[in-house]
Amino acid sequence: MWLEREGLLAPKLGSGDSNWYFITRRGSKVRKPEQLVAFQNSNKLPQKQLHPIIAEKVWALFLRGEYETAVFQAFKEVEVLVRNACGYAPTDLGIDLMRKAFNKDTGQLTDMTAPVPEREALSHLFAGAIGSYKNPSSHRHVQIDAEEAVEMIVLASHLLRIVENRMTAGNKLG
Repeated sequence: MWLEREGLLAPKLGSGDSNWYFITRRGSKVRKPEQLVAFQNSNKLPQKQLHPIIAEKVWALFLRGEYETAVFQAFKEVEVLVRNACGYAPTDLGIDLMRKAFNKDTGQLTDMTAPVPEREALSHLFAGAIGSYKNPSSHRHVQIDAEEAVEMIVLASHLLRIVENRMTAGNKLG
């Protein structure tokens, strides 16, 4: 039973009947239907597989069901790390920042040993991710469900790992 497996219910010992259960302390915290949905959705996001920055900044937002904000925050962290890794000004933002940092010929985070089409593709990936997932929430309310949010947050986590790997592989970078 799902409620028992998740520790919300536990079998009542000594009742003589295996059909008796009690609500655990963890279960007593779930008082509203939306809290149960948020609890169910929390199992969809693999916290231990997330980049530590994403886990720290996004996990609580996701648990509260604030999916739009969680996705925005995840991609904001990508933008901030890219800017800091390259030493760019605070005015370098969004898609233009990604195109600059991952420029196929001059980008500070570009792996110059990679073939040109792969360098271009990575630039497109970073610019597209920021343009598609961070920018909309910057300008309007966006409806994002839990499954979409998980996919987007995992992508942001992956992008952060790419940036960190590029930062430590300085001898290959332009």
